[in-house]
Amino acid sequence: MLDDTMIQQLRQYFVNLREPVELVATLGDDKRSADTRALLEEIAALSDKVSARFDGEDARRPSFVIRRASDASKWVRFAGLPMGHEFTSLVLALLWAGGHPPKVPAEVLEQVAQLEGEFHFEMYFSLSCHNCPDVVQALTLMALTNPKITTTLIEGGSFPAEVEERGVMAVPATFLNGEMFASGKMGVEEILAKLDGNASARAAAKLASQEPFEVLVVGGGPAGAAAAIYTARKGFRTGVAAERFGGQVLDTMGIENFVSVPYTEGPRLAAQLESHVREYDIEVMNLATAERLVPAQAKGGYHEVLFANGASLKARSVILATGARWRNLGVPGELEYRNKGVAYCPHCDGPLYKGKRVAVIGGGNSGVEAAIDLANIVGHVTLIEFAESLRADQVLQDKLRSLKNVEINVNAQTTAVNGDGTRVGGLVYKDRSSGEEHRVALEGVFVQIGLVPNTEWLEGSGLELSKHGEIAIDAHAATNQPGVFAAGDVTTVPYKQIIIAMGEGSKAALSAFDFLIRNEALEELAQAA
Repeated sequence: MLDDTMIQQLRQYFVNLREPVELVATLGDDKRSADTRALLEEIAALSDKVSARFDGEDARRPSFVIRRASDASKWVRFAGLPMGHEFTSLVLALLWAGGHPPKVPAEVLEQVAQLEGEFHFEMYFSLSCHNCPDVVQALTLMALTNPKITTTLIEGGSFPAEVEERGVMAVPATFLNGEMFASGKMGVEEILAKLDGNASARAAAKLASQEPFEVLVVGGGPAGAAAAIYTARKGFRTGVAAERFGGQVLDTMGIENFVSVPYTEGPRLAAQLESHVREYDIEVMNLATAERLVPAQAKGGYHEVLFANGASLKARSVILATGARWRNLGVPGELEYRNKGVAYCPHCDGPLYKGKRVAVIGGGNSGVEAAIDLANIVGHVTLIEFAESLRADQVLQDKLRSLKNVEINVNAQTTAVNGDGTRVGGLVYKDRSSGEEHRVALEGVFVQIGLVPNTEWLEGSGLELSKHGEIAIDAHAATNQPGVFAAGDVTTVPYKQIIIAMGEGSKAALSAFDFLIRNEALEELAQAA
């Protein structure tokens, strides 16, 4: 099961084990069970601190528990094989169970340990899902920290009947005490915010305690991270307030156009960005949703950003890097059937539609790439593009047209998503030339129609926005408000690319630096007088 590279990596990691770890498996007579036995035996052979036994009595087969030998009350269970994107999650579970400290703030671990009540989590993942590992690792850490929390992590492809019965049509899907808890990517702090009623108040108090910044970056994607690094290196007191650090990069799978790096993946790049930011004296404030910007009334004064939790932060200069999000179709049925057949991530959710009929809406690079990927998994793909021709790169179009289980419809307008109330059953599109309406029976709809800038919160701020809602900036990344700069996908800069966002963030930081050294703070002017 493990290749030579994996074996060498595990040997190195297992040096960090401080206490013995037990693997307790429940197996059947099928191939997946045989593969699970082989995997656990190989893992156990790599360290005298890891043992494996096969006398478990769980209802799901194959499955196995990871627990500290000295404390069986704290455990996490994997049902199915956690390979692919989840191999790192497996390694971390082994290390944490063996006493290796996680890279999580002490106050967060303390908050997990102090949770009261019984929390029994079941979470479904797919091996190709790049959003799932964050949830898997967060729930694993919680279960291995607090004995009142149990976590069972289920690879959906190994238990298709269970997935069908519970209506899981998008991953990550998390159930708590038998009821749906959340769908989508979450970290420990986000889960705690949903479980702990006082979490929001504590977060607000932490924000409120911050002294004014010289530079406040709003947004934690590539543009925000680059801006923060540049201003911190200039010696300015810098803060980053982000709804989720990494931004849309976290939802990106393969990245092959990041110059000097032939291939990487979004979550990996996001983790590297955060690690780089934390190399500096930068105050990173996660789960901070900005709701309003109040620009300074005079040069040298403080801009103020108000947040959803009621707190606010002040700064002499602000860099807005709130990015963009996937555009919705805006048709009847889309929101009703989100995560019930309407999806936005083919990599994450594609395996749940194996052998089924799906549609992809959008004929740009994202849509055509999604259709190509899905064609290798599902039974049939119907691609629907509003324009008169596909907009994707020609090499992608050629590949798409070579696939026998793909139908392409251009000059077609999706008008509705239909279903039985619990899941998608089809969609309706109109031929824009003839006006004729077509109904397509299918089980999944993947929406890939571009981006919308995250600027709704800036309405009423006096900031100039384009007709598309983007922040208008000049060649120096400056907005129409002195001391307020913007960078990345949220702005009017053409070409929404990761590498461009990083460059724009750096430019905005240098412009903020120039602004700050040319404009003294009002209190300094008062003291000088």
